[in-house]
Amino acid sequence: MAEASLLDRSRTVAGPGYNRWLVPPAALAIHLAIGQAYAFSVFKKPLGALISGNPDAPGPTDWTPGQLGVIFSIAIVLLGLSAAIFGKWLERVGPRKAMMASALCFGGGFFIAALGVHLHSIWLVYFGYGFVGGIGLGIGYISPVSTLIKWFPDRRGVATGMAIMGFGGGAMIGSPLAVALMDRFKDSAPQGVAPTFLVMGLIYLLFMQFGVWSIRVPADDWKPAGYVPSNEHNALITTGNVTADNAIKTPQFWLLWVVLCMNVTAGIGVLETASPLIQETFSDAALGAGRGVTAAAAAGFVGLLSLFNLLGRFFWSSASDKMGRKTTYAIYFGLGILLYALVPTLGAGAQLTLFVVVACVILSMYGGGFATIPAYLSDLFGKMQVGAIHGRLLTAWSTAGVLGPVIVNYLHSNAKDKGLTGAAAYQSVFYTMAALLVVGLIANFLVRPVAEKYFEKEAAKKVAA
Repeated sequence: MAEASLLDRSRTVAGPGYNRWLVPPAALAIHLAIGQAYAFSVFKKPLGALISGNPDAPGPTDWTPGQLGVIFSIAIVLLGLSAAIFGKWLERVGPRKAMMASALCFGGGFFIAALGVHLHSIWLVYFGYGFVGGIGLGIGYISPVSTLIKWFPDRRGVATGMAIMGFGGGAMIGSPLAVALMDRFKDSAPQGVAPTFLVMGLIYLLFMQFGVWSIRVPADDWKPAGYVPSNEHNALITTGNVTADNAIKTPQFWLLWVVLCMNVTAGIGVLETASPLIQETFSDAALGAGRGVTAAAAAGFVGLLSLFNLLGRFFWSSASDKMGRKTTYAIYFGLGILLYALVPTLGAGAQLTLFVVVACVILSMYGGGFATIPAYLSDLFGKMQVGAIHGRLLTAWSTAGVLGPVIVNYLHSNAKDKGLTGAAAYQSVFYTMAALLVVGLIANFLVRPVAEKYFEKEAAKKVAA
C-alpha cells in the first residue's frame, strides 16, 4: 500500500499529550490572510485610473466604479457557493489538504488578477480575484471550523471566535500593506497595482503555509482532560450528530439561514456606506463651517468599525458559551433593532460621539454573528459534519453580500432623488435594516431542538435515552 501523502488527514492526527492551544494559531493564519477581502476597497480608485493615471478624474477608457464593484460581489458569492460545495469534501480529506487548496486558490487569484490588470482585461480580474480567489475564500473560511470545535467541545464559542476574528482583522493588515506596496511600485507600473497583486499573492500563499503544516486534528476518542458532558445541558445542545445532507432538510437549518442572512445584510448596510455616511451626516452644513467630518476622519471611522468587527467576533462568541447561542442572537437582534432605529435620530441631532459609539456596537454584533453561528450549528447538529453544514449555511452570506448593497444603494439614491440630504438621506436605509432584524429575531425565536428522525442511528439512540 502506498504511503499516505503529507496532506492526507491521517498525517495530521495529533499524538497523546498534544496541546490543543496550538491549533487556533493555525486557523488564525488562514483567516488573517483571506480576511484581506474586506480591504479590497483600497484598490478601487487605483484600478479605476490605470489608463488615465488620475484617480480623482478617471478617463472614458478607465474601468467604472460599477465594473469594479462586481469584483468583490463575485468573491463573496463564490465564498458561499464554494463553502457549500466543498464542505463534505473538507470533512473527508481533513483541514490540511483543504487549507492548501485555499492557499493555492487565494494566492493564485492574485496572480491571475495581476495579469488582468497588466492587460487591462476586467474579465481576467473577475476570474482571478473574484472567481478563483473567491473559491479560496470559501474553502479557507470553513477549513478550521470543525477541527476547532472538535478540539474545544467545552468552549465552542471561544474556539470559533479565535479563528473567525482573524477574518475581521485581515483588512487591518491587508489595507496598509496594499497601500504601501502600490506606493512602492507606482513608478514601475500604472498605479503600482499589478506588481502589488503579485507580491500580495506570494505573501499570502507563503503565510498560509503556517496554517497548512501546523494544523492537527484530535484522535476520534480524544476528550479534554476532565471534560464530562453535562446531562443537564441546554435543550438545544445535542449529544448526537446530523449529516450535512440531513441538516438541510430540517427547519432549524433554514431558520439559521435567515438569522445569518438578516444579521449580515443589516451589518453590510453600515459597512457599505460608512465613509460617505458619516461625511454626509456630519458635514459642515450640519456641524458648522470647518467642523464637519473630513475624508481622513471618515477613514479613521472605517478603521474603528473594522476593529470592533474583529473584537466583536471574539467577545460575543465567547460570551455565547455562557449565555447560550439563542440568547446571544436575541441580543444581536433585539439591541440591534433599537440601535439601527436610533441612528437617524442621532444624525439629525448632530450627536457625533453617540453616533460613532452606536455604529461600533452594531459592527461588533455583525462580527459576533459570524463567529457564533458555527457553535450554534454544532449545538443543534453535532460536530461530525459541522464544517460541511457551516459551508452550506454560508450561502446566506453570499445572498446578503448582494442584497445589502442593493438595498442600501437603492434606498439612498431614491432619497436623494427626492431632494433629501445629510442624515435624512439615510433614514429609510436604517429603518429598513431595523425591519430586517425583526425578521431575524422571529427566526431565532422559532429555533427548537432538531427532531430525532434526522440524527444518525447511533446518535438517535443516545438522544432517545
